[in-house]
Amino acid sequence: MKILVLNGSPRPKGATADMVDAFSSGASDAGHQVAVIPVARKNIHGCLACEYCHNQGQGRCVQQDDMKAIYPEILSADMAVFASPIYYFTLSAQLQAVIHRTYAIDIPGNVKKTALILSSGDKYVYGPAIAQYYQSIVEYWGVENAGIFTANGEQNKSQEKRDELYRFGKSL
Repeated sequence: MKILVLNGSPRPKGATADMVDAFSSGASDAGHQVAVIPVARKNIHGCLACEYCHNQGQGRCVQQDDMKAIYPEILSADMAVFASPIYYFTLSAQLQAVIHRTYAIDIPGNVKKTALILSSGDKYVYGPAIAQYYQSIVEYWGVENAGIFTANGEQNKSQEKRDELYRFGKSL
């Protein structure tokens, strides 16, 4: 299976990246092809709502930024994993931009499973991000939710959390 991980954390060595690394190792060890894209370190602009993609663009966005290289990865993935730190109860703005820009390609019909990986400093901040994930990805795309994984406070970068994410990746 081809798995695409969209990491929305701007911190390359942060807690979200730690969780993504553990998951990716498990999935790779299980024989899956895993691609991790650090979207927060890319030049990706928000959707302009210009409708170019659905009119004359035929599924291509008018903006010529780094999202151009992400579209083929989404369109060829069997599973998409969304990873983000929680900033003020929501996914990072960088990951939000990528999700919004998938409007150009509509629903990627090849993606059959998704998962969500979240990190934060507090355990009571996940609700809005999880609700958005279910509504805008799982339900709208019509995919199977393979799992939601969270870490907060001392769980961040803990061996216990790494093991949990590794096992999840390995189980796919």
